[in-house]
Amino acid sequence: MLKRIVILGPESTGKTTLSSELARRYRTEWVPEYAREHLLTHGTTYTYDDLLLIAQKQLEQEDRIAAGAKNNLLFVDTDMHVMKVWCEFVFNACHQWIIDRIVEREYHFYLLCNTDLPWTKDELREYPDLESRQKLFRMYKENMIEQQTPWIEVGGTDQERLRTAIAAVDAMI
Repeated sequence: MLKRIVILGPESTGKTTLSSELARRYRTEWVPEYAREHLLTHGTTYTYDDLLLIAQKQLEQEDRIAAGAKNNLLFVDTDMHVMKVWCEFVFNACHQWIIDRIVEREYHFYLLCNTDLPWTKDELREYPDLESRQKLFRMYKENMIEQQTPWIEVGGTDQERLRTAIAAVDAMI
């Protein structure tokens, strides 16, 4: 059975680095965040309905990559919890389709990345201020507390995050 492990958290918290490093360590695939591709292609101005499209494409990409996953593990950089937080933070609402996918889809573990890494500027990031990043982190944490799948918080340097994540994944598998 394929075990899906989701890496989530606010922007610039090391999700992509952690996802790729874990995939390399366990010799399997990882699912990039589709939103980056979408925003690079279509521009950084987006609507509430664009977030629904991004969510749908994220899951299509995840399912496509899952078909080729090795070692019964798949690392997922972003799931519908991320889309829910994004919708609620920016638009104070969330598409029912996203909420339904949160309920329907099965994941086996979550790694919640803390905001204790320095924010790194890139052309897609929106929230350089620590206050917004910490508010987003609290929203993610509340989502984790309210759901049933096991999760842990990862923090510290990239290497500390990786060590914490490897220990958690090893214990899970």
